[in-house]
Amino acid sequence: MEEQSLTIDQILEWYLCAGVDETCGEKPFAAPPVVDSVPVPVIGLSVRQATSGLAQAVNTACQSAREICSKINTLEELRTAVENFEGCALKMTAAHTVFGDGNPQAKVLFIGEAPGADEDRIGVPFVGRSGHLLDKMMAAVGLSRKDVYICNILPWRPPGNRTPLDSEVAVCLPFLKRQIDLVDPDYIFILGASAANSVLNTAETISKMRGKWFEYQKTNGKKAFVLASFHPAYLLRTPGQKAKAWSDLLRLRQRLNDENG
Repeated sequence: MEEQSLTIDQILEWYLCAGVDETCGEKPFAAPPVVDSVPVPVIGLSVRQATSGLAQAVNTACQSAREICSKINTLEELRTAVENFEGCALKMTAAHTVFGDGNPQAKVLFIGEAPGADEDRIGVPFVGRSGHLLDKMMAAVGLSRKDVYICNILPWRPPGNRTPLDSEVAVCLPFLKRQIDLVDPDYIFILGASAANSVLNTAETISKMRGKWFEYQKTNGKKAFVLASFHPAYLLRTPGQKAKAWSDLLRLRQRLNDENG
């Protein structure tokens, strides 16, 4: 096969089309590989073609995740499957897979967006400043990590704590849905707009969603009652909203009290 020589501009164009927007390390770019004598994408490649290729990769990863989840029957099996999954690029930049924490048979499931720096370092969800606030919020209504189960939409930290991409959420969502099925909670308390939009399949703002009960259909046919509220990280930045989050927790506490008679 004849060697193909690319200019720096062509190499950069290829990486831009592939979605690369930052570099790591001091080594220069290497030329994209030539596979099965198919010409390497060069500066003439359209963004539409690159996007189509990326979309196909996401679809393949989503299908793979769904197939994996269909064969899993326990949380430990699911944890192992997520740790071994190679279909999400976030795994390559994360230090740890952050799966879940708490009571695996809890009636209440808390769902956040994605791990932060502390969570990525330790491998446990909500252990940084946001986690400490969440612990205090739960304690105020008589709950602890022994009573609830806590997880995130994504098991890997996005670089720089950026907002997760739709493609990343799509790939990881089958794992979250299976996690919900296996915990089988009666109540789901969602932290933040991104998590709420993903679980409830909506584009509503968190301000419009909070304070209302929703329903989530589990694959076993049963339903979980859902409340969405502000993420603890947002409350740390905007303490004036803590009263609203407190009222949401009180709604959850009231439902639990009514259930217990």
